[in-house]
Amino acid sequence: MATISTPHYLLDQAKRRFTPTPNTLPGMAAVEKRLKEKDWDQFVFSEPPAGSGLKAIMGDSGLPIIGHMIEIFRGGPEFILDMYRKHGPLYFADSPALSAVMALGPDATQAVFSNRNKDFSQRAWDPVIGPFFEGGLMLLDFDEHMFHRRIMQEAFTRTRLTGYVSHIDSVATQVLANDWVADDARFLFHPAVKELTLDIASEVFMGHPAGTDRKLVTTINQAFTTTTRAGNAVVRTPVPPLAWWRGIQARKTLEDYFSSSIGEKRRSESTDMFSVLCHAQDEDGQSFTDDQIVSHMIFLMMAAHDTSTSTMTTMAYHLAANPQWQDELRAESDRIGDGPLDIEALEKLETYDLVINESLRMMTPLPFNFRQAVRDTDLLGYFIPAGTNVVTWPSINHLMPELWTDPKRFDPARFAEPRNEHKKHRYAFAPFGGGAHKCIGMVFGQLEIKTVMHRLLRRYRLELAHPGYTPRYDYGGMPVPIDGMPIVLRPVR
Repeated sequence: MATISTPHYLLDQAKRRFTPTPNTLPGMAAVEKRLKEKDWDQFVFSEPPAGSGLKAIMGDSGLPIIGHMIEIFRGGPEFILDMYRKHGPLYFADSPALSAVMALGPDATQAVFSNRNKDFSQRAWDPVIGPFFEGGLMLLDFDEHMFHRRIMQEAFTRTRLTGYVSHIDSVATQVLANDWVADDARFLFHPAVKELTLDIASEVFMGHPAGTDRKLVTTINQAFTTTTRAGNAVVRTPVPPLAWWRGIQARKTLEDYFSSSIGEKRRSESTDMFSVLCHAQDEDGQSFTDDQIVSHMIFLMMAAHDTSTSTMTTMAYHLAANPQWQDELRAESDRIGDGPLDIEALEKLETYDLVINESLRMMTPLPFNFRQAVRDTDLLGYFIPAGTNVVTWPSINHLMPELWTDPKRFDPARFAEPRNEHKKHRYAFAPFGGGAHKCIGMVFGQLEIKTVMHRLLRRYRLELAHPGYTPRYDYGGMPVPIDGMPIVLRPVR
């Protein structure tokens, strides 16, 4: 018989119930009003040792069973920012999904990411995505993480990135020309760009050119999608045919594919990332084992396409809503023209950098990060017991008026001279994390986004689906537009 985790079941039901639709919005407004009016009963989470001089962390449990999940699903970083205003930088939120101390604000973000005494590990990710992305770089700690990162860095050198750009450009040009068509009504941007980034990942990471081995590529891409979604499963045991079981089966599909291809990749001199990882070595000549390559490829494929998909979706909306910025980007692209792209050409798209950063600020693809205390420690003068899960929310730093002028307004110029608002605090802007675990693929992601959006703006003008359209998001994991983000594509010539 299946073992059903009641909290996860209730969370799923709550998420479905409170996902905004025309039928649920009126009821949701009433629930939100009651939630905002409620003063939750607080308790002391961590009683500090006598004489330590450390402060106790307070906390609450929110609603029975489901905690604060409704507020998080609906409000995301805005709700967390409210918690920071009300309770300060450290506050314990009891939750059936992952009870944790919220470490909020730029100072807490810096302390956790810097991790100078190695007090915080990545083990808090295990119950969330561990079974599906075991061995991935983000799930490794300390010396093991640094060993793997040194070798993997070979896949992200400027020379390697130069080789990837031509592949990205080839796929983007082909897909935009053949699969994306002008639609005056509802071109759903999010699912379309997600499929595009998977196609890019198939060529750049696995070496499958777009349009070849279509059946195999489709199978692998479906396995990645299934694996990624399995973290939201209701039943958290491998019971067929439920989501957790499907995720584990999909992981096996990916393992079998990469394992069967390693021999060929080790013999080749291809420029795809799979081949690069098979040959990569650190300065001491150490390289990855076959199993390590498999684990890294599975994680990199997931991380590469989801974050880029999120950023380009946000970017498309704001360019449609702010046509003056779209005009600036198009003018910059006009100077590059329709010729083949390389890193040097992409580096000339400097206004794109501002728009990408502003899109990352306003809707951060990974709004939170998990850590776990490996020993009793302190954080900003508060006592943290060993084993405590700690969640940082860099995304709320991006919304603070003490760091950003009018933070709810789309204003890419805030990243340019002389304003440089992102420099007001080291962690005022941290969409890629920080410290030893800062995203190793951030430059690759920026090159991919520039390439796709350059090609898109050369072909189409982006317009809102209707005047005043504002997307609504599901914040259950990475923020996803509930309606798929309808955008009107109008040919520019």
